Amino acid sequence: MPRLLIRNGQVVTPTDLLSADVLIEDEQIVGLVAPDSITWPDAEVIDATGCYVMPGLVDPHTHVQLDTGIYKTADDWEIGTKTAAFGGITTLVDFATQFPGMTFPEALENRLNECRPAYIDYSHHMMVTDPPSDDDAYRAALTELRDLGVPSIKLYTTYRPNYYMDDAALLRTFQAMPEGMMALVHCENDAIVSAATQRLVAEGKTSWAYHGQGRPWQAEVEAVARVVHLAMMAQATVYIVHCTMPRSLKHINRMRQSYPRVYGETCPQYFTLNEDAYTGPNPEHHILQPPLRSPEAMTTMRDTMHLADVISTDHCDYSLAQKQEFTDFTKTPGGLPGLETSLQLTMQHLTPQEIVVKMSATPAKLFGLYPRKGALLPGSDADVVIYNPRPSVTIRADKLHTIGGYTPYEGLTVQGYVRTTISRGMILVDEGKFYGKIGRGRFLKGAPFSTK
Repeated sequence: MPRLLIRNGQVVTPTDLLSADVLIEDEQIVGLVAPDSITWPDAEVIDATGCYVMPGLVDPHTHVQLDTGIYKTADDWEIGTKTAAFGGITTLVDFATQFPGMTFPEALENRLNECRPAYIDYSHHMMVTDPPSDDDAYRAALTELRDLGVPSIKLYTTYRPNYYMDDAALLRTFQAMPEGMMALVHCENDAIVSAATQRLVAEGKTSWAYHGQGRPWQAEVEAVARVVHLAMMAQATVYIVHCTMPRSLKHINRMRQSYPRVYGETCPQYFTLNEDAYTGPNPEHHILQPPLRSPEAMTTMRDTMHLADVISTDHCDYSLAQKQEFTDFTKTPGGLPGLETSLQLTMQHLTPQEIVVKMSATPAKLFGLYPRKGALLPGSDADVVIYNPRPSVTIRADKLHTIGGYTPYEGLTVQGYVRTTISRGMILVDEGKFYGKIGRGRFLKGAPFSTK
């Protein structure tokens, strides 16, 4: 691996923009130095004039090569991680699914075998679907999982029968979690969602236009409040995924004043798109759970997104053929591709420093990867994204690298693009060309969660 010397860029930290050069050797950051203060023999010089130089993004909520037991996304880990690299994402934290009858170690091993083609580094959460019936055995199994380098689990308050947990099961799981473990929770009140969907079906209103009405915003807001209270009862650490409503983020921040072990996440689709898309020309492109909300909620989310601890993608790359197989929203797989566009979309609303906090440093810290990931510090992995903020760019599906064949952001004009992505000192993407090596990505064991 050659030495790399990144010159003339604006280096972005969580608090500052620095005029500095970045030194990279042996897959690691060697240091930041004053501009033009050093000449490195044999170093490959990268000129970042006019660009931001940022730590590679850490996306802690993705669904690459997802198998729900009902649907399977069209991608795999080669396609998914290549797409991520074009978006400046150098680390994914995805999910290992515990299918019925599997132990947690078996589920993890099954997932790691699928990840072998990855171009970038990755870690995992565990989707808990079949926990031990004995409380002591449950706690022991979660402790073993944490010690295997998976200190986070995923739980759902909806999706019967595959993933759903009622309040008793949620509380039992929170109580079984060992120190250093975090629960990610998908919050929608299943009773509200089921009643709304059943009413629409009974009225024959099953076209894509009714998708949002089948999952009302009240279902999210109620479930967020309930899950936080259950976590408080058990003194568990929880992370509320993909908040769509400003009320959700405000509640999390309000509760954190007295209970600091709760975190909130949102995604670009919720401050970029709104429910008008369901009556537009391509409603199937926008089917996801939770759904897009009102234009007013979208606008308010732009003013509220600073309350989110993390901005992730919830990337899920179903093909256009899968999206269009049925015109019934209850049968259409839910999820949007987002890895390649997330940085561009978020850059329209946050400062580069805020981007580093919410899309790099904080997710790395929460999931036990910092400062190896999420920082440009001496000894950190040399994961770097160079972002050119100057050009005006129109997002087009035929310019992206997902397998889905569409983007929900088709025709949207944004300012800037990912010019260069570097993973552990290797240039993966530069000016639209890909140089990745299949299988170079590594599984990263997450350290137990800690507030220290």
